[in-house]
Order: sequence, then C-alpha cells, then structure tokens
Amino acid sequence: MNASPENPSRVQGMIAILTITVITIHLILRFGFNVAEPIANTPLWIAFILGGIPLVWDLLKKLYNREFGSDLLAGISIVTSVILGEYLAGSLVILMLSGGEALEAYAVRGASSVLQALASRMPSVAHRKTDSDTEDISLEEISVGDTLLVLPHEICPVDGTVTEGHSVMDESYLTGEPYMISKTPGSMVISGALNGESALTIRCDKAAEDSRYAKIMEVMKTSEQQRPKIRRLGDKLGAIYTPVAVALAVAAWLLSGDPVRFLAVLVVATPCPLLIAIPVTIIGSISLAAKRAIIVRDPSILETIDTCRMVIFDKTGTLTYGQPELVEQLAPPGSDLPDILALVSSVERYSKHPLADAIVKAGKDEGVETHEVEEISEKPGQGLTATVQGRQVQITSRKLLQRSHPESVDLLPPVSAGLECIVLIDGQYAATYHFRDEPRADGAEFIKHLGSRHHINHVMLLSGDRESEAIYLADRVGITDIQANKSPEEKLVIVQKETSKVNTVYVGDGINDAPALRAATVGIAFGQNSDVTSEAAGAVIMDSSLRKLDELMHISRRMRRIALQSALGGMAMSIIAMLFAAAGYLPPVAGAITQEVIDVAAVLNALRVAFPPKSLTDY
Repeated sequence: MNASPENPSRVQGMIAILTITVITIHLILRFGFNVAEPIANTPLWIAFILGGIPLVWDLLKKLYNREFGSDLLAGISIVTSVILGEYLAGSLVILMLSGGEALEAYAVRGASSVLQALASRMPSVAHRKTDSDTEDISLEEISVGDTLLVLPHEICPVDGTVTEGHSVMDESYLTGEPYMISKTPGSMVISGALNGESALTIRCDKAAEDSRYAKIMEVMKTSEQQRPKIRRLGDKLGAIYTPVAVALAVAAWLLSGDPVRFLAVLVVATPCPLLIAIPVTIIGSISLAAKRAIIVRDPSILETIDTCRMVIFDKTGTLTYGQPELVEQLAPPGSDLPDILALVSSVERYSKHPLADAIVKAGKDEGVETHEVEEISEKPGQGLTATVQGRQVQITSRKLLQRSHPESVDLLPPVSAGLECIVLIDGQYAATYHFRDEPRADGAEFIKHLGSRHHINHVMLLSGDRESEAIYLADRVGITDIQANKSPEEKLVIVQKETSKVNTVYVGDGINDAPALRAATVGIAFGQNSDVTSEAAGAVIMDSSLRKLDELMHISRRMRRIALQSALGGMAMSIIAMLFAAAGYLPPVAGAITQEVIDVAAVLNALRVAFPPKSLTDY
C-alpha cells in the first residue's frame, strides 16, 4: 500500500501498530471474554478500513496497468478474506504488509531533493550599485553590465568580473577543488561562489538565467527527468512468484471445491520474505556502510552496483589525490628562476586554475617574495595575463603560444606527459613549468581488479582537464578509453549514451559532476566538497579512497546475496506451506501464523548483513 509521501514510514508504522492493537482486542474479546465472533470481529474492521482499502485500491490500479508486484498476493488475500468472513486472517495479512513496507519506507527516508539543494545555494536578492546608492533587486532584474556589490560571506549571484576590491572566494561548490581563490580587479567570479572577508564590486557579464550555476541547475533538471528507473529486486522475484501462487490457490479451490483453501494458500503465499527480508538487508547494509565512512543516500544502488558493467571516472580527486605539484622549472640559460617564480606566484594567487595552488605553494616553499598585482585578466581559453611591478606576466599553454608567439616555439623544451604551463614576461618566453597530479598509489591495482573481481567490462576516464594530463593519468592506471576537455553538459551526454547501453557507475566530485552522477545508473561522490554533489550521488564516500569504493561494491554484492538467500529461502518454505494449505492441512489463520514463522526465519537470516566479514576488499 502507498502511504503519504511526506512520511510513509510513520504512516505504515502507525497502521502496523493499529493492526496489532485491534488483533489483540479481537483475541481478548473472543477467547478471554467468549464474546460472539461477529462482535469480536468488529475491531478488525478498523484494520480493513485504514489499511486494507488503500491496498485494494492500489491493487486495482496495478491490475489496470498490468503490473504484478510482490504485494499483489496480499491484496487478493485481503479481498478474499472479507468475502469469506476470515477477518482475522485478513488482518494478519495487513499486519505483515504494513510492517514490511514501513521498514522499506524507513530505508529510503531522508533522501532530499537535489534541485532544492541547488536552489538553496543562490541568494534571493542582489545589491546593485547606482551613482549615489545601492539598491536590493531580485536576480531576475539583473542586466548584463550592471555593477553589483557582493558583501562578505555572501554567495555571488551571477558570473562577472571584479572591478573593485580584493578578497578570496570559495569556488569548491562549482569546481570540486577545495581552493580559496584570491580575487582582484580583473578577476572573473562565478555564480554560486562564496565570498570571503571583504566586499567586492563586480560587473555582471551574464544574466542570472545564463550564469554557470543556473546552467548546471538546468542540466540537473534534465538529467533528473531522464534518470533511468530501477526495478526493485522484490518486484522482479514477485513477478515470478505471484502467478505461481495464484495458480496453486486456484487449483486447490477447483480440486477441493472449497474456496477457503484458495484463501489459505494465498495467506501462506503472502510474500513477506520479499516485503520484509529485502528491506532489512538494505537497512543493515546501509548501517554497515555508514560505519565504513560510506553514506548511502539511495538504497536502490545497493541492489544495482553489482549489475553494472562499466565504470566512468572523473579524474581529479578520484583516481588522483587532487593535489598537483610543481616538479620542474625549465628556463633559457641565464634566467633567474626565483625571480620568475616570484612573479608567477604573485599572479597565481588570483587564479582559479588547479595549477595555481601548486605554483603558490612552490613559491612559499622556495621563500620567494610575492608582489602586488596591478591588473589581471583571465579569459576562458586565453590563459592568465597580469601586470606586476610594471612587468607583463602571461601564463599560457603550448598550444596558445604557437598562435600568439610562433617565434618562441623553438625555445620550448620537448613535450612531456602530464601538465605544463608556459610563462611569458614582457612578451618573451621565460619558463616552462611541469606538474604532476599523482595518481593514487593503488589506482592501477584497483582498475586492474575491476574486471576479474567485479565483472566490469569497460572503464572510461571522463575529465574536464586537458588531454595531456588525462593521458598521463590514464597511462599510469591502465585506462585506454579517455574523454578529456569535457564540460558538465558534455559529460552528461556521454554518461547518458553509455548508460543507455549498459548499467554504469560514475565516480566524481564537485558540483560540475552532479548531472553525470544523476544520469548514471549508480552515482558515487568522493568527499564532501559539494552538498549538491552529495545530494545527486547515490552514495558519498567520506574518506576519499578507492579502497572505500571497493568496500561499497562488496557491501552491495553481499547484500544481494543475503537478500536472495532470505527471499528465495522464504519463498521455498512458503511454497511447501502452500502445498499443505492446498491439501487442507493449514486453515487461513494457521497459515498466517505459519507465514509469520517463515518471516522470522527470513528476517533473522537477513540480519546477518549488519555483521561485517573479516575483509570487504579483494585487491
């Protein structure tokens, strides 16, 4: 039966408690005070009205839609018990059903809306500066070119460029990188970023509906609508079990001529091992995962991970540690490397690029002096340009250098794997910096074992980073399918395409991974860099490591195995009991009690899932 979506577990729990109460009152009246059966049955009607009628209504809708779920037998049993006057047996069926669904509702309770999490990140008003004052306006009123004031600790409402002020912004909600990025006049700011201690004046470059954050929210809506629906394990088994049970009940009725045998068979057949044991294994597995620093947000992923045959990895923070380091500084003979590093690190304090932190750290480690930046510009795809102590510093790539300064290409060192950036000072080639974002120590071993241990047929690296870095990492960990330079929108398209062919697992972090996480069959987020990413993912691995990912995959497999043992074992015992009921040896009430014993056995086996084995990894 379906309860109110606001709190289904509470409603189902109340129905179960109410049903226990009325059954107890019925038994006391009937056997304690020898009240006539018609009067003693009166309390049972409360259970039928509050629990049975909604269930029967759902049954009729399922029959109309040709859906034969695991609760179909329970619905037929309740209707038949009323027709035949076997009210106690029908009430016991309602108790079994409401108790089982209360457990399942509890397992999925607490999942919150991704879109609500996105929307809650955005301010409701912006502060527009006029010639003489500042006025508060709604985001819809912002126009391109408006001058806005972003106060300390406020969230930036639109994409824009800093015109006044110096501050830092936390863009981890957008980039997935835990960097505090300095902002100075000329720096770009992104909607959704959290401002630091100082106010900034910015020029709006994009309307609110066209900002990066709004676009990601739009993509999230699309991916949520197109997310594949997972058919639950209990329903799959119920689709087989239900027609068998109904056929046996009908046969018992026709052969004996007694309709009560039809009811007796169905009462024994009520598939509570499916309705109760499977949710118990899910809850136990969620608890076990939580103890291992893995938060399961969508219980259905535990039923699904083991069926996935493709894993798609984002790069930074999943297969790597997400902390690139400057490992080599190359410059023409006679160059002053410390002076170059001082200029570059002064500029990179204001950059949002992942390499900026590595350069700033290298500057601190070498003790170089940083200088005030007079002017800065960082346009997408054009590198970083700034003026420091009257000198123009440009940080670019080899590809851009070939376009803007082809005469300097011959001065560059040979191309190497990994990341690099090119430094120009006053328009002249000054240095080449090489970086390494080291793969996790167990990355290659983990990737290698996916095929043999988890039946993963295909592994893809899907990254927004440059191709050279993606290739460097892929070679180190043994991935041959590489998709680099991809935006969140492009990632979504790729994941949707692959998921249409085979069940997929997507592993990523940062809000820019949220659409892909939602589109995959199973989305897994590393860390807590973004609340929205956590909302979008089916599971969040708090202690970001591949070993924890392996543990989650094993918890899923173990849950499926124990759930199937409990469900199939309970179904097998139910079939044996059905044969006794068909032969007339189990009347409806005795059949319901027998079914409860079967339920207890199935649930006790299901509870094993909460007790961890010696090891949950195999690589």
